[in-house]
Amino acid sequence: MKWGDKFGPEYVNRLYGMVARNLTFDFRFICFTEVPDGIRPEVEIQPLPELDIPEGLPERGWMKLTLYAENFGNLSGPTLFLDLDVVIVGSIDCLFEFKAEFAIIHDKHRPARMIGNSSVFRFEVGRYPHILKNFTDNFVEIRKQFRHEQAYLSSEIRKLGILKFWPDEWCPSFKYHCVPPWPKSWYQTPRIPENSRVIIFHGVPNPPDALIGESGKWWRLIRPSPWLEKYWTE
Repeated sequence: MKWGDKFGPEYVNRLYGMVARNLTFDFRFICFTEVPDGIRPEVEIQPLPELDIPEGLPERGWMKLTLYAENFGNLSGPTLFLDLDVVIVGSIDCLFEFKAEFAIIHDKHRPARMIGNSSVFRFEVGRYPHILKNFTDNFVEIRKQFRHEQAYLSSEIRKLGILKFWPDEWCPSFKYHCVPPWPKSWYQTPRIPENSRVIIFHGVPNPPDALIGESGKWWRLIRPSPWLEKYWTE
């Protein structure tokens, strides 16, 4: 999904390229967006769904909840969602072969909590319309209880008894698992952890910043990651 102006079409194009190089199955690659300009022709474009929430709220990923609308995109069956700013570094066949109705990254920033990180998750599209309906019917109360979309989503999926996490090593965080801990981060290059499939970038930096060693925080020095050029490409 691509909305607003945070990510340009090059993110969609590179994501398609990474999927095509790392998935051996036949697939449909669909981008839901209100601005299709510049997106490569292999990508199927569908209109960005509407979500009736007040304008001007902090970005908390609520738009992703439209994935659970009835007849979403006229799709059916197992569907893998990928954030635009992930970097695929290995085969992702396993993300479709993993035995689960719903699989998501375990948010390791707070590992004691049963909350997923929705940068990479697989779900049965069209099967959980109550998640979106409950959100739109009770938005004010839900926003008081949950800070962002992935916390609310995890809670609802857990109620269904189908919340399952990917193996930890498959989807590492760039800033938590690739960047060495301080003070090593000052002089050691970030690395790809063993058995990684999809590196996630949440908050800052994003892939182009990580490539040149720009952390996005004046107090967090990181070295450039030139190896990203090999993977983050069309």
